[in-house]
Amino acid sequence: MNKEGFKESVSDDSASAASSMEVTDRIASLEQRVQMQEDEIQLLKSALADVVRRLNASEEQQAMGSRRGPTKARPMIATLPLRPTVNNGTILPKKGSGTLPSPSGSGSRKDNSTPANKRFLYLPLSTVRRANSNEHVGTLTRKDSGDKGNRTRAGSTGSNSSGKRSDSKQRDPVFNAGMRRVTHCKEEGYVKMYLKGRPITMFMPKDQVDSYCLEAKADLPSNKLKLDWVYGYRGRDCRSNLYLLPTGETVYFIASVVVLFNVDEQLQRHYTGHTDDIKCLAVHPDKITIATGQVAGTSSDGKQLAPHVRVWDSVSLNTLHVLGTGFFDRALVCLAFSKSNGGNTLCVVDDSNDHVLSVWDWQREDRLAEVKCSNESVFAADFHPTDCNVIVTCGKSHLYFWSLEKGMLIKKQGLFEKQEKPKFVLCVTFAENGDAITGDSSGNILVWGKGTNRISHVIQGAHEGSIFALSTLRNGTLVSGGKDRRLVCWDSSYQQIQTVEVPELFGPIRTIAEGRGETVLIGTTKNFVLQGSLDGEFMPITQGHTDELWGLAVHPWKPQFLTCGYDRQVCLWDSSSHQLIWTKSMEDSAQSAGFHPSGAVVAIGTQTGRWLVLDTDSKDLVTVHTDGNEQLSVMSYGPDGNFLAIGSHDNYIYIYAVAENGRKYSRVGKCSGHSSFITHLDWSVDSQYLVSNSGDYEILYWIPSVCKQVVSVETTRDIEWATYTCALGFQVFGLWPDGSDGTDINAVCRTNDKSLLVTGDDFGKVHLFSYPCSQFRAPSHAYGGHSSHVTNVTFLHDDSYLVSTGGKDMSVMQWRIV
Repeated sequence: MNKEGFKESVSDDSASAASSMEVTDRIASLEQRVQMQEDEIQLLKSALADVVRRLNASEEQQAMGSRRGPTKARPMIATLPLRPTVNNGTILPKKGSGTLPSPSGSGSRKDNSTPANKRFLYLPLSTVRRANSNEHVGTLTRKDSGDKGNRTRAGSTGSNSSGKRSDSKQRDPVFNAGMRRVTHCKEEGYVKMYLKGRPITMFMPKDQVDSYCLEAKADLPSNKLKLDWVYGYRGRDCRSNLYLLPTGETVYFIASVVVLFNVDEQLQRHYTGHTDDIKCLAVHPDKITIATGQVAGTSSDGKQLAPHVRVWDSVSLNTLHVLGTGFFDRALVCLAFSKSNGGNTLCVVDDSNDHVLSVWDWQREDRLAEVKCSNESVFAADFHPTDCNVIVTCGKSHLYFWSLEKGMLIKKQGLFEKQEKPKFVLCVTFAENGDAITGDSSGNILVWGKGTNRISHVIQGAHEGSIFALSTLRNGTLVSGGKDRRLVCWDSSYQQIQTVEVPELFGPIRTIAEGRGETVLIGTTKNFVLQGSLDGEFMPITQGHTDELWGLAVHPWKPQFLTCGYDRQVCLWDSSSHQLIWTKSMEDSAQSAGFHPSGAVVAIGTQTGRWLVLDTDSKDLVTVHTDGNEQLSVMSYGPDGNFLAIGSHDNYIYIYAVAENGRKYSRVGKCSGHSSFITHLDWSVDSQYLVSNSGDYEILYWIPSVCKQVVSVETTRDIEWATYTCALGFQVFGLWPDGSDGTDINAVCRTNDKSLLVTGDDFGKVHLFSYPCSQFRAPSHAYGGHSSHVTNVTFLHDDSYLVSTGGKDMSVMQWRIV
């Protein structure tokens, strides 16, 4: 589910790379064979069912003694698909006529010339057709499935050997799609879709049975989304990523968005040129041009996205240059513009094993020099303020002074001599006189004489614990901040002038930037951006979550929404003022949330089976219960507010009767019937029915007041649903992308006016569809910004905004519907 491991390195050792390629290939081959066999079994089952049905029918006909000419039955075997054999990545049709392929057919693949990342799609070239039903077949193919010539008509391989079809109907085209085949049965009024070889039958409302056409084209929504506000800041594991621009905008980043936030006017602008996590940021001496570096990523079609640096204009937000695509490895960790030559050069350190330091003429996109910096982590790199040929880098157990001479970077190691060598040199800045100043994990500040690699002054024990940030202010004052949450000012002779402690709530100081006048900006490891002065208090201007984020709920009638996650924080936000209304700490990691229709209380589901109800205004605890000991994925109140349904990872849906406006709960029972964990739940408009989806793609219907399953299609097909968050159902099946494995759509939400549908997926994208979305491969507008799986999406009560949460990127994004 998560896009874990996409930043892992690839070994330089070609031998092991080759062997791992073979292993990957073999695994891919085996997976495909299993998939084929599953498909085959599925087809055999339906073929057998067909045979039995026909036998019964023919017996009945004989009993009636009717003679109506030849029947339409055709040889059964001929209607089963012929699997293509894969040989070195090319698809060869099987020889022989209408016989079933042997399971070992694909085992004859050779593993020598196929790249490891090649994905094979084994598509059946025909699908079982029932002679007496109008079941339309559609299969879809991934965009990257290579040769379009493989899109044969349904059954064209087997049709030569298959006795002539006695009815002269044209075959329906097959819309080819990874592992997803879609068929339409007009008689019964259902659409059947296959996810991972499992059939999912979705019945349409009665009034659509006659008019529905599987091949009709769906329209793009006329609305679009515009990123309105980004909540959060990445301070936990990034440094030097907070600056004030002359425009009055504070610039920082989270996920793959750079935020330019004007605090006075409460306005945000966003640079959205990146495709994955941003890890570093530098501001040019002109205070207009900005450089940002991103990690390697994976696109939704599985392609690798190279790490690179983007240089852009902070006024127009236009990208000026893209540097190092194909040169950098894994990610970028440090960036700095030169100060003395008009900022013409940019130094960059990547996250490869050797942490390569490179220097670029960024306007000509020309690399001037490169060198292996260190095989240990590098935390900072900066140009000397008066000599554009001198760069200082520091990190785990090293401090290096580099000089750029004739296209070569020459290294001098910082000599600690009598001073005990720290485990980490964490930050570097420069004094007005050109001395370099470093802060380290021993809590010491060391001054290095200009042009030398020796210590000229020591402030022993400047902080308790690591010093994460150093900044030289315009007036020459040095400010240091660290793990002890203290901000300390030092004069030009390194005497302490004043000190202020940041409250524990905000966490250790990660980065320091000079604000307007006397103000200072601080980024903390708990993802706060604070503004204040050295003699006053600090107030948060931005804050966010500090761990993976899953829970999201919108207030039923106010412009408010609630988020919760694995950092055990529950946060209530105001979407109009973009302010945090309140936050509450919990004992367990939170997974889900849902407001009572009155808005008076909100229910929070945790990862341990515990759930609690909080008062929306006071955030006081109303009640706490436990059901099972696994995570609770969905908390959903019925529209009339009389029931609460809780979808658990233990396969049950727990039902509670609710009284006193959400303050009193009594357990009704549990709905038992799913064979996998519950993923989504929706209530009917009249609160009488419940529909649920599970991890193995089941759609089940319930009468929650008695915890009974409803199996009658006639009862369920015309139910009107108050919300649509289920990812499986006739009204929404068009949202599944080509070749989906069934786990890559995490969240779905329909607007309250029933015109739009939005999804959040594993590739960091938010997709906007028209609703209903019941034509397969429905077109959508796609929006980036998140750099991790999008875990939840929901529209505000009046459909004015959409809110999305990123999993590991910990961001909350608010989109305006335009």
